[in-house]
Amino acid sequence: MAKTGTAGRRQRGEIETLPSGSLRVRVYAGIDPLTGKRHHLTEIVPPGARAAKAAEKARTRLLAEVDEQRNPRTRATVGQMLDRHLEMLNVEPTTLDSYEVFVRNHIKPLLGHVQVGRIDGQILDSFYKQLRRCRTHCKGKAFVEHRTDAEHECDKRCKPHVCRPLAAGSLLKIHAILNGAGKRAVRWGWVGRNPFEQTEPIPVPHPDPQPPTAAQAAAIADEAWRDLDWGMMVWLAMTTGVRRGELCALRWDRVDFEAAVLSIRSSIGQRGARTWEKDTKTHQQRRISLDAQTIGLLAAYQRHCALRAGFGTSMPGAARIFSLMPDGSTWIKPDTASQRYERMCARLGWDMHIHQLRHYSATELIAAGVDVRTVAGRLGHAGGGVTTLRVYSAFVAEADQRAAGSLASRMPALPVRLTVVGGSPMHAPPEEDKEPANPYQRIAADLRGAIASGALVAGAQLPTIEELTDRYGVSHGTAQRAIADLQADGLVIVSRGRRAKVAG
Repeated sequence: MAKTGTAGRRQRGEIETLPSGSLRVRVYAGIDPLTGKRHHLTEIVPPGARAAKAAEKARTRLLAEVDEQRNPRTRATVGQMLDRHLEMLNVEPTTLDSYEVFVRNHIKPLLGHVQVGRIDGQILDSFYKQLRRCRTHCKGKAFVEHRTDAEHECDKRCKPHVCRPLAAGSLLKIHAILNGAGKRAVRWGWVGRNPFEQTEPIPVPHPDPQPPTAAQAAAIADEAWRDLDWGMMVWLAMTTGVRRGELCALRWDRVDFEAAVLSIRSSIGQRGARTWEKDTKTHQQRRISLDAQTIGLLAAYQRHCALRAGFGTSMPGAARIFSLMPDGSTWIKPDTASQRYERMCARLGWDMHIHQLRHYSATELIAAGVDVRTVAGRLGHAGGGVTTLRVYSAFVAEADQRAAGSLASRMPALPVRLTVVGGSPMHAPPEEDKEPANPYQRIAADLRGAIASGALVAGAQLPTIEELTDRYGVSHGTAQRAIADLQADGLVIVSRGRRAKVAG
C-alpha cells in the first residue's frame, strides 16, 4: 500500500494507494471524545486517469471541514449518543420512560447503528417516511402478528399484520428527542453542527378534545354517585378540570371552605407500581374557585370521612381527600383512578378516559362565555391561554356563535314599515302582500308550517344552521334566532352539540 505526498515539506493528510488501485484519502481530525483514540476522516476515490486529481480535491475538502470545525469528531453512533443523552436528562421519571420507549421501539432499530456524523437530510427523510407508513417498520412484508412470542396455539387474537402509521404527536416527540440529543452532541464536541436540524417540519396535529356531552356527563355523575367516595372524586374532576395526579394529591388543608377556594400545589406521579408526590406539570401553584354546591358537597363529605375515621366532625389537614385508608394517610394511585373511570364508562357503553372530564370542564366554561385566560388559569395551562386557545379553539368559535345568537335575540324588533332584504333596509310591501317583518320570522314561519302540516313530525331533526343560512341567505345569528323563537313556543327541543328536533 503506497502513500503519496509532496516532497520537501510536511503535508497534512495522506493519500494511500490500495491494492485494488483505488485511492484512500485520510485526514487527522483530532481525538475521539468518546473513545479517546485518534480520529480520522476518510474517503475512497475509485481508480482512473483522474483519480490522483480527485483524491487531492477530496483531501483539500476534508482539511477545510476540519479547519472550519464542520467535521464529525467521533465515530459514535446515534444509539451511543442517545444512551449518553438519556443518562443526563433531568426530567420526570414518567417522561423519561416515554422517551426510552420511543428510542427502544423506533429510533434505535432504524438509526441506532448510523454514525452521528453521517446523518443527513436523505437519511432523516427515509426514517420519517418509514414511521409514517408503518409503526412496526414492516417494509411491506406480510406476516402474522401473534398475541405472544412464546409457543402458543393461534386464535383470533393472532391476525395478519395491517400497517398503521405512527401518529403525528409521536413523530413530534421523536424529533424532540433526536434534536435535543443533537444539540448535546454539539456541546460535547462530537459534531460541529446538529444534524437533526435538517428534518423537514413535522405538521402539528390538530387537537381534537372529545368531552362528554351534557347527557353523558349527567349519566356519568349519576353512576359515580353510587359510591360516595368515587362520586365526590368524579364530581370534583368535572367542576374543577384538575389533572388526575393533582386530584389524587389533594389534602383537606388545601380547601378553604370560607373563601370557597381549592389550592392546587402538587401532583402524584406514577411509574409502574411506584408513586411519589411531585410538583405540578407546569410547576405552578394555582387557586380554583368552587361553586356553592361543590363546596357544600365537600363539607358534607369531610364530615362523613371524619365520622368514618373516628375524628369527630373534621379531618386532619394533612389527610388526603381521596384515600383508600379511613384516616387519609395514603393517596389513590393515578392509574387506579383512570382504570376505574374507564370500567365505569364501559358499563355505560362508552369508550372514555378520565382526562376527558378536564375537557368537559374547559368546554363548558368557554361555552358559558368565560374568557380564555380565566379558563387557562383554572386548568393550569402555561402561556397565558395560548395552549387553551389552541386546544379548545373550536369551542371558542361555538361560544362566539352563541354570543351572536344571544345578541340577536335581545335586539329590538324593526319598525313595522321596515324589513331587511339582502342586508339593505327596504320599505315593507303593501299590506296584502306582507310577509313576516324580519328574516328570522320568515324562517320560523316556514318551519312552523312544516310542523303543522306534518312534513316535520315529532322527533324529526330540523335543518342545520348552515343549511338555513344557505337557503335563506342570512347570518348564523338570524338562523339561530329563528330556532330560539320556535324553542320559546315549545315547538322544538335544542341541546348543545346536537341538531334541534321537533318536540314530541
